[in-house]
Amino acid sequence: MNYKKKYLKYKKKFFLLKRSIGKKKMFYQETNFLQSLISLVRECNNIILNIYNTDFDVISKDDSSPLTLADQRSNEHICSFLNNFTNSIIISEENKNDSYRIRKSAEWCWLVDPIDGTKEFVKKNGQFTVNIGLCQFGVPVFGIVSIPVTGEIYYGIKGIGSYKLEGDVTTKLEIGVKDLNSRKLKIVASSSHMNDETKKYIDNFVEPEIVNVGSSIKLLYIAEGKADVYPRIAPTSEWDTCAAHAVVKYAGGKVLQFGSDNEVKYNKENLLNPYFVVY
Repeated sequence: MNYKKKYLKYKKKFFLLKRSIGKKKMFYQETNFLQSLISLVRECNNIILNIYNTDFDVISKDDSSPLTLADQRSNEHICSFLNNFTNSIIISEENKNDSYRIRKSAEWCWLVDPIDGTKEFVKKNGQFTVNIGLCQFGVPVFGIVSIPVTGEIYYGIKGIGSYKLEGDVTTKLEIGVKDLNSRKLKIVASSSHMNDETKKYIDNFVEPEIVNVGSSIKLLYIAEGKADVYPRIAPTSEWDTCAAHAVVKYAGGKVLQFGSDNEVKYNKENLLNPYFVVY
């Protein structure tokens, strides 16, 4: 699909609509915008799965994390589409990103992880996602996450809500009121990140049940009600969480800095996230 032709109209609308709060829908609330992002992540799913089902090569980046052709091709496809939007910047795990001096004044910022959970992709366990989030002055206003192996898509939109799309079936996601003092709460905690601080935090709960899952699916479990709390007391980057943060946020949940009531923010000078808790 030729996204450039289909989305050329948004290049002008982007600047105009960002000032239309209270008068009309913002561009990210429009049905056509959502449908095209859904089409985009579905195309990424196909690109990724075509490589996933082969004996692909794996190389190591400078930080020793894995990189595959699927990461690169998914990233190229997403960024080619997002470059149609003016007055915005793109921060992607697989790009050489602008310095903070250049990007700090940007109102609109895309956070992209073309494959979140490349280690899971390499293991072929299916627990990896495509993440595309949009922030306004550091606050997520739109996020879409797809799970290529299952085809499930999750999205959250400011002023609209959060939803799960499975085939042609759309389900609204709503996080109800939680009693964090309840027994047997389901806590998302990766065994690979089960450090002393995480264990100490989990010990505050009464008979917690540990749920282990990879990538940004951890946040999606909170949005969908499959888990109650996700503490992340280990390093992550902004592109790992922004899209799923929007899904949690507009389902009625919170993504807060650990030990604080402050929400996690994006497009910071340091692109590492603070430690955080999701519920």
